[in-house]
Amino acid sequence: MTPDEFRRAVPALERWAWLDTPGSAPAAAPVASALRRAIDDQLSGEFDWTEWDAAADRARAAFAAWFGVPEQTVATVGSLAEAAATVARFRRPGRALLAADEFQSLLLPFVAEAARSARRPVELVEPVPGRSRSDGLLDRIRPGVSLVAVSETTTLDGERIDLAALRSRSDEVGAELFVNGTQSLGALRPPSHDVAPDFYAVHGYKWMLAPRGAAWLVATAESGERLASIAPGWKTAAGSEGLFGGRPLRTRSLARCDTSQAWLPWIGAEAAIGLLSALDAGAVEARAVGLADRFEECARALGAIPVRSGPGSHIRVVEVADPRGLDADLAEADVRARVTGNRLRVGVHGFNDESDIERVVAVLARRANRR
Repeated sequence: MTPDEFRRAVPALERWAWLDTPGSAPAAAPVASALRRAIDDQLSGEFDWTEWDAAADRARAAFAAWFGVPEQTVATVGSLAEAAATVARFRRPGRALLAADEFQSLLLPFVAEAARSARRPVELVEPVPGRSRSDGLLDRIRPGVSLVAVSETTTLDGERIDLAALRSRSDEVGAELFVNGTQSLGALRPPSHDVAPDFYAVHGYKWMLAPRGAAWLVATAESGERLASIAPGWKTAAGSEGLFGGRPLRTRSLARCDTSQAWLPWIGAEAAIGLLSALDAGAVEARAVGLADRFEECARALGAIPVRSGPGSHIRVVEVADPRGLDADLAEADVRARVTGNRLRVGVHGFNDESDIERVVAVLARRANRR
């Protein structure tokens, strides 16, 4: 699939310069079509709920093939928080190291487990102005740290974490590495083999173009052995008589860690994986990061100040001199981007093109000319 074909698969782009995928992506046509068919079948009574129920397993298999891991190493869950809570509950004793300003759905499950178990404390790394998150974490990885948990890309400032350096340093002290790819996977490629996280989680409703409610947890065979479902139910039961009685499933497949799947999100997720599988992941990443570089360069020339301290990603955040009315100016130009305080956040996917960057830059230029 070419970039132009990818763009045409997202109808909202006929109007919008959509640069708010860090919040949520607009619907891709194949995903919307799959959901519409399901709703129409339910309205007519022609749906088969057992077919719907199998969508999560089909999406698991498709995700594993696209991500490049064995299917038995993948669990289907409903959110990043569920994935993080699963790892936090069953991780090895020792300190978990996270950034103090890490995204809450990754951070709080570890904080909650630390309050429950004195054997699994949490150490938080406070941000230092002008210093990258990668360097801050690397300095604190030492014996006694059993796990490092990090988001590959943060929407707070758009920094791209040096996963290879974290992997190497974690290996030196025997710590496991948990990577949250919710703000990266789909626009950025899966982690390379030299990174190989022990745990990897992604909620698909942003860059993977799936509905909210479909998320994946990947674990290596060794690290995944300790995990179990935090909410066992009829999908993770063994030795049952039909749907009654039984015990929690014990199998080598990480499917034993599944949480109960909502049907419609997984119907959409299956279609989303089909779309992503038709793309060249390397080309998508190069396009997204290149356009993000272009935005930051132009915004800087107009007086905006990038806030990141480390390497940039497909997400960029800049401070603007006077944010008053910026939301309205962006809306008037049919630009979707996020304004918070004096910060403007722009997220670039492979479906974006130069015209999207030109439109958001034109808004900044008009405002600069008025000053």
